[in-house]
Amino acid sequence: MPNFNRRLLVAAALGALALAGCSKSGGAGAPDTADMTMGDPNAKVKMVEYASVTCVHCAKFNSDVFPEFKKKYIDTGKVHYTFKEFLTPPAEVAAAGFLTARCAGKDKYFNVVDALFHAQEEMFTSGDMRGVLLRTAQSAGMTEEQFNACITNEAALKSLNERMEKAIKTDKITATPSFIVNGKKIKEGEVSMAELDAAVAEASK
Repeated sequence: MPNFNRRLLVAAALGALALAGCSKSGGAGAPDTADMTMGDPNAKVKMVEYASVTCVHCAKFNSDVFPEFKKKYIDTGKVHYTFKEFLTPPAEVAAAGFLTARCAGKDKYFNVVDALFHAQEEMFTSGDMRGVLLRTAQSAGMTEEQFNACITNEAALKSLNERMEKAIKTDKITATPSFIVNGKKIKEGEVSMAELDAAVAEASK
């Protein structure tokens, strides 16, 4: 696993992604620092996923398993789902992706994250990380100036780094994706729908 104590490196790389001369006077408002959630907060079963938009296994889960899980459990009010951001290499790209999703607003956050998962292969194949991130931001209604300001927002980056440190030190997260159901870590790495069915059933007793 990579060394995650990379604040200065990530901050510098984000500046490079935004390119010289961009505005650093904020972004689309103050970024929300709360975890992003779906479903009924009063549901008996709580599932937490730690994931990164630059994690190949996370993208595979997002495409192959999550739509069915959402339809079966989240949309029906049986599971309250929380998405927690975690940085994996290239960390600066993951950070820029999450900052962009937050700047887009709560109502568009998951749409942006989903778009980045689907564009992940293109980013890695083409090497045009900034171009894909900017296009995704623009599709969510942001201007290029807002995008540049968003991914160089020092307060938002500090908050993201703090959440990373908590995930590592307190929640003992070492890999993505990681899944926790009602406080119990059930899997690190790819998980099947059958495994999630079993975990939800156990937690529902």
